[in-house]
Amino acid sequence: MELVLFDGFNGLIQGAFYALMALGLSLIISLNSVINFAHGGFMVIGAYLAFALAPYLGFWGALIAGPVLAAILGILVERGLVRWLYGRPDPVYSLLLTFGLALIIEDSVRTIWGAQGLPFAIPSALDSPLSATYFFITGYRVFVVGAIALAAGALFAFLRFSSFGVRIRAGILDLETVEALGVNVYLLRAVNFAIGIALAGFAGVLAAGVLQLSPTMGNDVIMATFVAIVVGGIGSLLGSVLGGLIIGVAAGVTSAYFPVASDVVIYIIMALVLLVRPRGLLGQEGLFE
Repeated sequence: MELVLFDGFNGLIQGAFYALMALGLSLIISLNSVINFAHGGFMVIGAYLAFALAPYLGFWGALIAGPVLAAILGILVERGLVRWLYGRPDPVYSLLLTFGLALIIEDSVRTIWGAQGLPFAIPSALDSPLSATYFFITGYRVFVVGAIALAAGALFAFLRFSSFGVRIRAGILDLETVEALGVNVYLLRAVNFAIGIALAGFAGVLAAGVLQLSPTMGNDVIMATFVAIVVGGIGSLLGSVLGGLIIGVAAGVTSAYFPVASDVVIYIIMALVLLVRPRGLLGQEGLFE
């Protein structure tokens, strides 16, 4: 039983990372209509920038500064590259552009910080287990789950109660009408892209404290992030969160009984969901049906 709890809790942590990544990526796909394959790369950028700033700002300062700087870089990428793809009916252009960008980011990080993994120091107060029996439940892991839940809640509150968030939601539903009403859709898309990147950077900093920094850490989660979006339903932000949690916990529990199948189970879940409900668990009806 303890082994199941251990793997299940690790799966919950992993699922929380998937959920946060999927939430940001779903925002970008829904409003910017861009398949951002570099989303994992921006996760890496946020983590390494926090690592570089931690000696000067401390862990808590770096936790904020890393995602913010990643978001600023995201705005520059959106303004300089991505915006020229708006209006193109074929998504392969954005896929190729962001795939190439992901390779550039990975090689740049490897050149600057090296190819070997680097430890990311966390506050000592959070580094100890909360229970002698359940040694795997540390203060930092609990903090990670709480921080991700808080970030997701803050995003939903922003989209629900702020005027700019309402415009983003309206743009996701009907961007042409929003533009006809006088809203600057280029600014709307730029800010939306930056928010999605900031969530990826935040996930990267938190993940670095659980695992370690690596130039390829984004590659380990990007495919699972896409799976989470498909399972939850493309176009549904809440569905992306639900999909991430489901596949993360499923992979964790599976590793307790069939370790070799822990990576395969998320694709099995996706296939089953698509067979029963092609639009995903909370996706818009008619999107894939």
